[in-house]
Order: sequence, then C-alpha cells, then structure tokens
Amino acid sequence: MDSQKESDKNKTAASEKDQEDRCCSNTSNKNEAQEPSSQNHGDFSDPVYKEIAVANGTINRMNRDELRAKCAELKLDTRGVKDVLKKRLKNYYKKQKLMHLAAGANGDQYFDFICVVDFEATCEESNPPDYHHEIIEFPMVLIDTRSLEIVDSFQEYVKPEVNPQLSDFCVKLTGITQKLVDEAGSFHAVLKRAVSWLQEKELGTKYKYMFLTDGSWDMGKFLYTQCKLSGIRYPQFARKWINIRKSYGNFYKVARTQTKLICMLENLGMQYEGRPHCGLDDSRNIARIAIHMLKDGCQLRVNECLHSGEPRSVPISASFEGAPAPQNPKNRD
Repeated sequence: MDSQKESDKNKTAASEKDQEDRCCSNTSNKNEAQEPSSQNHGDFSDPVYKEIAVANGTINRMNRDELRAKCAELKLDTRGVKDVLKKRLKNYYKKQKLMHLAAGANGDQYFDFICVVDFEATCEESNPPDYHHEIIEFPMVLIDTRSLEIVDSFQEYVKPEVNPQLSDFCVKLTGITQKLVDEAGSFHAVLKRAVSWLQEKELGTKYKYMFLTDGSWDMGKFLYTQCKLSGIRYPQFARKWINIRKSYGNFYKVARTQTKLICMLENLGMQYEGRPHCGLDDSRNIARIAIHMLKDGCQLRVNECLHSGEPRSVPISASFEGAPAPQNPKNRD
C-alpha cells in the first residue's frame, strides 16, 4: 500500500501526493554512458561492441522527434520521454547485434512469471510511531514474461484485528469501506487462499517466478508486520523480490524522484488506469510499467530481500533463481 511507505512510498501525506503529481514533467538530464556491456560476455574486443558504441553515440545526439521517428520506423513504441526513447532504441540495437550471442538469454535463466503485489493497509492521517499497519487488501497481478501480458489477478480484502475500525482518512484514501473489511476473512485465511491461487498456477514447481513490488514497504514492512501480528511465520516465497523503483531508476538512469508510480507511468507515455490507492489497480499499473520495461530490453532482476526483519539490497550479479513454491502459512513457534 502506498499510504505509509515513508520517503519512498508514503501516500498518507497530501503534500507527497501533490509532489507526485508534479514530478513527472522531466527526467534526469544525465547522458547515459555508452553500454556495450553484458554480464554473460566478458570479451568486448569483438567488432560488434564497437558497432553498438557507435549506434549509442548516434542515438545520444538525436532529439525527441528524431527518436520517435526512428522508433516508428522500427515499429517500436513511440511513447515516453526522451531518456526512455533513447534507452529503447539502444536496447533494440544491442539486442539485434548480440542476437547470435544471446540466443537463450531470456530462456530457462529468466522468470516465466512475475507476480506484482501492492498491499493496502490501515492508516491514520498522522500515524503515531508505534502504529501497527494491518493489511486490508491483498492483491496480486500475474505477468507472463513471454507473452508480456497480464494473464490473471487475485484480490481479497482482510479484516484487521488490532485496529478493526478504519479511520475516515483510510476509507477516503483507499476506497475500502468498513463493511468490506467487516465481512472479510482473517489475514491467515486470506493468505492461505492466496497461496492456493499461486499453487494453482504451478508457480515454483513447473514455472519459475518472482514477486515484484513498488518499493520496499510491501514485503519489508506490511507483510512482515502483519505476519507478526497474526502469529504467522514469514513466508519463504516472499523473502526476495524485485523493487521496480530501483530497477526503473537503474535502467533508465533517472533520479529517485522520478521513480514514483505516477512519474514512471507518465515518463513511459502512459496514464494511470483505475482508482489510485486501490491495491488491485495499483498492482495493474505497476504491471504495465514492468511490461514496458521488459519490452524495452530490461531484465527485471531480484534486487531486495528480507534479512533479520529488514529489507536489504541484493547484488545485481545475483542469479535468476526463482521464488520457492508457496506453502500454506505456518504458526510461529
């Protein structure tokens, strides 16, 4: 949920939302370094890398109209700000030049599916330091990395136990009514059904998959806190994830201020679809960003994990190991 994710993901403050609405007009003006690099190929003396460097230099000198025209000529997406268009063209040429070297780069080494999660949780307009955020919406959106489409989704509301009465601020922010949570199941029951949904998709058994979030708070704060409150062991399948904000910033070489959800959408030439702060709609929009990044040549790699109850960075050199098969929730000892 975006209502409490502090400096990265804190939607509880109106000023933060206003800033988010204004921050999308320009991306960083840094010129991206020429990048004929691949972690799988250490020898850059091959002439193909010189060709890539020359192509990158040509692309760097193009203005936005020229970039859009070239994308149209190559039948690529023409939406997005200048830095996005440059990255799209560079990855297109790089992929073409390295096709014979990267013939299986996205095969068995990559994820078959990416599961986007964006929880909504209880909140106050001004959360006290000891406030316990309880998950009240559990949404998941499943991306097929081969078809590059959203193929399914899951959504259930959750009944909070520590603070069962939603604040007026929370209802207005999320659109989740008191009636919805009063009639919902416990977190333990909802998590069990979420696991069944993942198991039905054969994720972690037949198919390699990984979770993706918009920031660190969904897993590192909300899920971790909720499991403690519910007396449940933190699920092994959620211990690593892709933080799309980090992936987006590193891939498109933009400042951290340009990695808020609305900013990422607008810089890619898209608009938010649905109701902001609805967990399922947020998840779908995050999935749209992820799909665009995959189309632009980005390999969305695991970049965060939970360690001793805190989110930690994972080196970019980490392997494409998928999340383990989901197991039913277990009580804490």
